[in-house]
Amino acid sequence: MVSVAEVSEVVKKVPTGLWIGGRAVPATGGATFAVFNPADGSEIAQVADATPADAVRALDTAVAAQAEWAATPARERAELLRKMFELLTERAEEFAVLMTLEMGKAIGESRNEVRYGAEFFRWFSEEAVRVHGRFQQAPSGTGRIIVAKDPVGPALAITPWNFPLAMGTRKIGPALAAGCTMIVKPASITPLTMLALAQLATEAGVPDGVLSVITSSHSGAVTAPLFDDDRLRKLTFTGSTEVGKKLVVSSAKKLLRTSMELGGNAPFVVFDDADIDAAVAGAMQAKLRNGGEACTAANRFLVQRPVLAEFTEKLVAAMADSVRLGPGLDPTTTLGPLVSAEQRDIVAALVDDAVAAGAKVLIGGEVPDGPGWFYPATVLADVPPNARILHEEVFGPVAPIVAFDTEQEGIAAANNTEFGLVGYFYTRDLDRTMRVSSAMRTGMVGVNRGVISDPAAPFGGVKESGFGREGGVEGIEEYLNTKYVALT
Repeated sequence: MVSVAEVSEVVKKVPTGLWIGGRAVPATGGATFAVFNPADGSEIAQVADATPADAVRALDTAVAAQAEWAATPARERAELLRKMFELLTERAEEFAVLMTLEMGKAIGESRNEVRYGAEFFRWFSEEAVRVHGRFQQAPSGTGRIIVAKDPVGPALAITPWNFPLAMGTRKIGPALAAGCTMIVKPASITPLTMLALAQLATEAGVPDGVLSVITSSHSGAVTAPLFDDDRLRKLTFTGSTEVGKKLVVSSAKKLLRTSMELGGNAPFVVFDDADIDAAVAGAMQAKLRNGGEACTAANRFLVQRPVLAEFTEKLVAAMADSVRLGPGLDPTTTLGPLVSAEQRDIVAALVDDAVAAGAKVLIGGEVPDGPGWFYPATVLADVPPNARILHEEVFGPVAPIVAFDTEQEGIAAANNTEFGLVGYFYTRDLDRTMRVSSAMRTGMVGVNRGVISDPAAPFGGVKESGFGREGGVEGIEEYLNTKYVALT
């Protein structure tokens, strides 16, 4: 268990002002808001509560730094990103403790996130020097064609609370690599990790104004003036589809370049030829990673009828044997609290609705007594098709199981959602692998694996799960404009 003194020391190091111009500054008017520990509801810190004027001030600094940053040689930008990777790796435990403290996830999950999040800095440090254009003779013979890539310009990133570090590094890495300055607006529930990261970037040598962080308890009002400002040229958002749609409308005022990583309703399909033990292990990862508070979390477990009983029994046993609910800083904890009382109540309401509709609770399903915002690992069987839990993003440790008969029925059920972020399925048949991978209407597919995120792979969805890609060689393109130069 991390000691109280160690936790206190970690929190003391975090700047609690707005990070603008390479330093912490108070919000205009001096307002602050509280950050709470989900494990017991206690206050962790008071953080600067930005005003619209503060957002404009951050944009002023980003604009002032943009030209020089874009002109900085790619190798220099790469080296700074590499330095950020190294510093973050060195301070991994501090960042892990901080994330667990403000978000609630088990400390092991936070350590994994630091490793994953840091890799975006390493990956994009390597991509910074591989931005390619092209040169060719015009086919008509009348001239020459040059195609070049230029940075989009100042960018605004709005990040969610569920991965306080990685959802930032996944945006900051490619933006800085491409030569764009960036303003980050983190979720008000979990602002401390991003403030600590901004401080680290300055220590690594990132020039003042290249990366700013504005924290606020009223995001919409604070960022609103930025959407009316011609100087902002890019918006990237990770969060709910509902909010994403509103931001797309706002971004249309100035036709901003936008990338949206929105909600999910991931199917986890188990076919009758699957390795059931492997499928259960994958289900535990896909469902319980980050306590189920992930857009990639498996939301619907679709199991072919011949293996339904075996899969269900083994999944319940795995949850009973390996899940320990408790405070995230306790090293024996594998499932921490949900991020807020509101989020816990949403999950509980979805379970109660399913039960009222006829579903059976095989394990979990009840809010435990005591402080903190906990919800146990839960498995539901015989979930009827009209249950809300099959149509809404759960964002909690709940696995609803539904049976199907034929491969076609399984695919149809998997695609029966307005979302299209990721789908998982288990099979030992290569032909089926190709058929189902092609038929799934999602931006990503996991075959015989429960975790798919990789900094080297393009992350993103289709339909109401958004557009644009983060990570991979595709990720940096979101921050680059294509310019055609015609020569004689």
